[in-house]
Amino acid sequence: MSDRRRALVSAVRQGASRREVARLYRVGLATVERWIERARNKALDEVDWTDRPSIPHTIQRTSATMEEWVLTVRRELKETSALGEYGALAIRRELLDRGVVSVPSLRTIGRILERRGALDGRRRIRHRPPPPGWYLPEVAQGRSELDSFDVVEGLVIEGGIDVEVLNGISLHGALVASWPDTAITAASTMKALTEHWRIFGLPAYAQFDNDTRFQGAHQFPDTLGRVSRLCLSLNVTPVFAPPRETGFQAAVENLNGRWQAKVWARFHHDSLAALQAQSARYVAACHQRAAQRMEAAPSRRPFPSAWQADLEAPLHGRVVFLRRTTEQGQVHLMGRSFLVDLNWPHRLVRAEVDLDTDRISFYALRRREPSSQPLLRTCDYHMPRKRFKG
Repeated sequence: MSDRRRALVSAVRQGASRREVARLYRVGLATVERWIERARNKALDEVDWTDRPSIPHTIQRTSATMEEWVLTVRRELKETSALGEYGALAIRRELLDRGVVSVPSLRTIGRILERRGALDGRRRIRHRPPPPGWYLPEVAQGRSELDSFDVVEGLVIEGGIDVEVLNGISLHGALVASWPDTAITAASTMKALTEHWRIFGLPAYAQFDNDTRFQGAHQFPDTLGRVSRLCLSLNVTPVFAPPRETGFQAAVENLNGRWQAKVWARFHHDSLAALQAQSARYVAACHQRAAQRMEAAPSRRPFPSAWQADLEAPLHGRVVFLRRTTEQGQVHLMGRSFLVDLNWPHRLVRAEVDLDTDRISFYALRRREPSSQPLLRTCDYHMPRKRFKG
């Protein structure tokens, strides 16, 4: 092997190109380059042609005495330094000022502090995210489907035509729906959901934010709007996400962003009809791509053939509010305040308003322990019967 290496270097020195030598000796060009560099400015008889290990022969480790010096100086600087600096740079500067021989490098001092557990900063611990729909046990376990809905506002077509878009997507099946219009109202939302559910079936839950178009008027207590009444009449449980909380509406908010990027900003729309046609093509393409996922999703109930909208009918079923307690452990929903638990301040709860038993049940929610949702408190609540005004 040594003779072969010597020969290829000799061939290069005699005028052969390095690539030609590499082909002749069937080695890589990097190998030729390495041995030419090894033999630089040396006679061939003086070159060491043997292999050299890639790891060092000896490992230079900082002595235990120097490590103790580093820790001692750090403690002293932390307690007495006028600047309040006691990091690796300050420690090395202090060791040099004291005339210590063979002061470690800045990087070595940092490794000593880390190895000895003397760093103030702690690495962020990332916990596994909870399953989708973790705050509703049936949804988290994949036994029930949830449809999320939201509105995109502030869009204007050339010519001054205002546009709003009602978007919806199912959590497990990724069933997409989109309705661009000049304005999204509670009545148009009710019509859109009815048409959508007639075609694809009913989910167990329908989730919204706290917009008055979905929940109803906020200025009056004990009020549910037409969209909430639609859900209850179809035995679909309406779920209202907590105000100013991220994550609960992530699926539909992601759809909002994709719709604006792939439909709204990608094409020039001359009219509302053109925008609606392009949005319909996008929704159809989403259905085609997610066909397998939609098929594997929890089953949806067929829309009742004999159903008719009756907003004056008595309300039955459940309404779920996701809320965060106040400093006093209270939550606000249905225009009223309820005490949940003094020992559960600033925490998430799921409030289930049961309209059949006239009771509200409050369950504790924690992202780190999504499967543990103990009952905190139940209280009586009677939804007053009053005429719907819409």
